[in-house]
Amino acid sequence: MNVKIYPMNTGFIKLDKGTYITPGNGNGVDVEVPCWAFLVTDGTEKILVDTGMSDTERADWHHPGSYQPEGCRIDEQLAKLGVTPEDIDTVLFTHLHWDHCFNMKLFGKAKCYVHETELAFARNPHVLYFKSYEAKAVGGIPPFDGVEFITVDGEYDYNSFITLFPTPGHCPGHQSVAVKTAGGVYVIAGDAVFADENIKPDTHRKLPFTPMGRYVNVFDMFSSMQACIERADHILTGHGMGVFDRQVYE
Repeated sequence: MNVKIYPMNTGFIKLDKGTYITPGNGNGVDVEVPCWAFLVTDGTEKILVDTGMSDTERADWHHPGSYQPEGCRIDEQLAKLGVTPEDIDTVLFTHLHWDHCFNMKLFGKAKCYVHETELAFARNPHVLYFKSYEAKAVGGIPPFDGVEFITVDGEYDYNSFITLFPTPGHCPGHQSVAVKTAGGVYVIAGDAVFADENIKPDTHRKLPFTPMGRYVNVFDMFSSMQACIERADHILTGHGMGVFDRQVYE
């Protein structure tokens, strides 16, 4: 098996640590977190997991102080790997928040997969999530507007080494991506496991991991984090600094 996973940082989001990452610990502390997308390939097929965040102007509208450095847009990151948008066969979306699906229309030749619950909610979000989905009601243009998707429901084997599995909680239709490599199973968690701190034990509450702070359903969030951790030999978080540790995972 020669499956490789290439992490690509598409920019930095500024947010409150205690609100998003470690609720009750770090309130009022601003942190910058990377926004990851991933190229998965077996040497034949080229698959993206998410397409990353927007340009600086739009990112700053979402979270003041957020930015996309020069060269970090998803197509620019792919170019560093010798890959063009036309080379991408498939895009697997963990969810459709703005920082995970921007610039998706660059990949017009690719098949796009998303959970059916997520697509339905993204097209008609609750008012509290208008900004997250770039709703027209708040002056946005949804990145997924007019895109044709293949929808899945439940666990789905995309091929012999990739499985999509539902991980709701952060949003209603979130899903994560399990990738089998020679080094074990990597779970590209999306925002089901937000950052490095969430993998560590919560010693205060005597929990095996630290539940994150941004969710629509706290019980689903907890169960989904647990599912990711139990399934994975290695976890690649949606916004963790630890993903920078290696240029390729295999």
